[in-house]
Amino acid sequence: MLAPKWPRVVYTESVMTRWRIYFAMASALTGVAAMLATGAASGQSAGPVDLLPDEGLHGWTRIPFSALDGVKPKLQWRVDPVQHTLICAGDGGHEWLRYDKELADFVFAVDWRFTPRGEEEKRYNSGVGARLSQFGEIYYQAQTSLGGGYLFGNNFVDGALQRFSLMKEMKENRVKPPGEWNHYELRAQGSHLTLAVNGAVVNELPNCGLLRGYIALEAEGYEITFRNLKLQVLP
Repeated sequence: MLAPKWPRVVYTESVMTRWRIYFAMASALTGVAAMLATGAASGQSAGPVDLLPDEGLHGWTRIPFSALDGVKPKLQWRVDPVQHTLICAGDGGHEWLRYDKELADFVFAVDWRFTPRGEEEKRYNSGVGARLSQFGEIYYQAQTSLGGGYLFGNNFVDGALQRFSLMKEMKENRVKPPGEWNHYELRAQGSHLTLAVNGAVVNELPNCGLLRGYIALEAEGYEITFRNLKLQVLP
């Protein structure tokens, strides 16, 4: 008796992306349930944690901004242990440096500044990510640019990816010039994301579709320095 011939399944990039999204959502729901149980048992959360990595970047992982591009060979991230800073040279491709611990509700605060390139340069670009899926298909980014700080990215709405940008909803541009330090605070609580720039809230997203994910820092062609990476996990 001949063995039955089963239809061949071709796993295209879109199919694999869809499965990764579904896995991310299932993982997020499971993780949120565990976090709620833990929080209810403890009744409180620990204080802020310093996330500055060691010189080997242990606890952080480079992932490409686009899964199709892959991570470039050149390492563009380095830690200055004397200044307690994390520096991205911006010369190794478009990518995220992702903190490896999944998070539900949290407050992530970080200082950042661009290395000046001259008075004519206006296109400085980088970002701080919140609630990324494991491979970055879903992400919520706080833009760092001379045009101001605002939220944009790929949201997960009604079972599908949905591109969004809150640039027009930005209350004011509070970003300082290159060479000066800026302070960002990203709060993720339930489905609500809030971005505060230099002490004032400038943007809010009320319908974050991914309730658990990763924080990350973006490399996008410009040298940028980060310091005071502080994470407060919320109960």
